Amino acid sequence: MTTKDRPLRRQGEATKAKLLDAALTVLSDKGFHAARVDDVVTTAGVSHGTFYLYFANKEELFRALAEACADEAVELAAALPEISPEPEGREVLRAWLADYLDFYRRHGVVIRGWVENQFADHNLARLGTKSFRRITATVHRSISGDKQTSRSVELRATALLAMVERFTYTITSRDLGWTDEQVLDTLATLAHRGWFRLAT
Repeated sequence: MTTKDRPLRRQGEATKAKLLDAALTVLSDKGFHAARVDDVVTTAGVSHGTFYLYFANKEELFRALAEACADEAVELAAALPEISPEPEGREVLRAWLADYLDFYRRHGVVIRGWVENQFADHNLARLGTKSFRRITATVHRSISGDKQTSRSVELRATALLAMVERFTYTITSRDLGWTDEQVLDTLATLAHRGWFRLAT
């Protein structure tokens, strides 16, 4: 029986958090396929035995990272208020996009590994589908102020999320020479004009 089968005490939670933090570091340095349990335990400063108290293998560790990432993404999506088609709506959207950019910088390595491995790992694929539906449902609320059908708004929410995710991936995965201010101004203007000014 691993510790995942029973509630963790404070020290156990701290050890699990240390392993997850170490896994993020290793994934950032090596990528999912090259990362090994050896690398994680060395980075975390724990034994292999300790690792296997919490996770059966690297895949299970990664699923825990993906679940934490998904929960934070849902919270972030829920924080997006209804966006006005007026100029002040663009500023509200820009502030939310700044939070999204910070989120992606923290979790981008997990998101990229998730995308790469969801076809081989059915649990990851199911988690991805469930998480995307939860996120889309919350964004749906923010762009549903017009007279379009619910299904149409759902499609628009999906398109918005896809654009924001790919744009942010491109910006955070390489240095293209743009400042965050330039990135956020451009993304906020595109998203506001394309998705929220339709309400007028």
